[in-house]
Amino acid sequence: MTSIYILSLIASYFFVLITISYFTGKKSDNDSFFKANKQAPWYVVAFGMIGASLSGVTFISVPGWIEASQFSYMQVVLGYVVGYLVIGTVLLPLYYKLNLTSIYTYLEERFGTFSYKTGASFFLISRVVGASFRLYLVANVLQIIIFDEIGISFWQTVTITILLIWLYTFKSGIKTIIWTDTLQTLFMLVAVGVTIYFVSTDLGISNGNLLSYILDSDLSKTFFFDDYKAGNYFWKQFISGAFIAIVMTGLDQDMMQKNLTCKSLKDAQKNMFWFTIVLTIVNFIFLSLGLLLTVYAQQNGIDAHKDDLFPILAKNHLGIGVLSFFIIGLIAAAYSSADSALTALTTSFSIDILNIEKKYNPQKQVSIRKRIHVFISLILILVIISFKYLIKDESVIAKLFVFAGYTYGPLLGLYAFGLFTKLKVKDKLVPIVAILSPILSYFISVNSIKWFGFEFGFFILILNGLLTFLGLILINRKQN
Repeated sequence: MTSIYILSLIASYFFVLITISYFTGKKSDNDSFFKANKQAPWYVVAFGMIGASLSGVTFISVPGWIEASQFSYMQVVLGYVVGYLVIGTVLLPLYYKLNLTSIYTYLEERFGTFSYKTGASFFLISRVVGASFRLYLVANVLQIIIFDEIGISFWQTVTITILLIWLYTFKSGIKTIIWTDTLQTLFMLVAVGVTIYFVSTDLGISNGNLLSYILDSDLSKTFFFDDYKAGNYFWKQFISGAFIAIVMTGLDQDMMQKNLTCKSLKDAQKNMFWFTIVLTIVNFIFLSLGLLLTVYAQQNGIDAHKDDLFPILAKNHLGIGVLSFFIIGLIAAAYSSADSALTALTTSFSIDILNIEKKYNPQKQVSIRKRIHVFISLILILVIISFKYLIKDESVIAKLFVFAGYTYGPLLGLYAFGLFTKLKVKDKLVPIVAILSPILSYFISVNSIKWFGFEFGFFILILNGLLTFLGLILINRKQN
């Protein structure tokens, strides 16, 4: 495949996104950018959230996990179902009752300004790093496939990528993303389906026998109950999955901003219900793809592992058709999460940190929001480029979840304390608790292997949230 052909695919893809942006951006204001005027159809939101939840990390890393971890990731996915149930029945009713634009406004009403700023700040750190992880992976793959060959350096690839995302989101934000994410989710799923078809055909597996082939394979072992100290122990991953879903969706402005665009609470809950079902099935499909790719590489003596598995096979072994769909699926998966992350970060920084809704008139709010949008874009560029020199090994998705355990843990503790107790806290001490909890969690996690042979893995999120909860109890104050 020539470089010109690949560049044409990418250019055509962005042309479609920018066209959608043009039509959805008419008569846009901050209400459109932040909440899509609360007119988004729930079924469109649900389908689009699939792509935003999965991202380029899932597209690359989940298939690459199979060789070492088999289908153990499904234990985490099954935990997601419980987490999404909590979001639909506990968190969404709260957010709609308070009519929130930023979900962290709840912390101000419940505890005070310091707690509010702390929660928003932890989200900003979490999402900047998380979105950068995802985009780094995709930019790196595109660099290997095409941009190195035509003399474009990594920093240029990253800058162009963020610039294009900024271009189709700067005008109407979430109102545009609702529709672009839907299209991108479709592209991603088609790409996975086409790849599965071609790889299974090359392996001599008929469509009728595909499911039984996957289920009968040793690589599809899903449940691990043998060693409670291991990172893949079922209950450890299942419970962690539930809490990961709660914090990375229910306590995340990025994902909840989409839910809050629905016309009513009932529509938002329908969105979460169908989103949960489809996401579970889609994750199983991604794991199945990883199994087929792993078997294909093993049978053909191809040295491709972890995050390199899918890109190497698509580029060098599966033909021009698969490579075309791989590229479209990859950028669709990546940008469906990156565009919403950029919008959510802009929203949170504007409302939570700068308080533009309280301080300025509507015209001034739009002006400030646009400048923040540019500022956040520059931050993402710098962080992604820095990852090029920091990430050396291990699947990116594993790093992402471990990092999330440290940054989302204080949010988990704050919301749990706010929802399940009636205690007040000494608001000015909350930032100290939120900073000390991840530090103490890291110390315990590192030494637990030495002391007890126990590996926390994703469970670090729960430990972090618990320490934050206990810290808030220590700084509670008497109520008059």
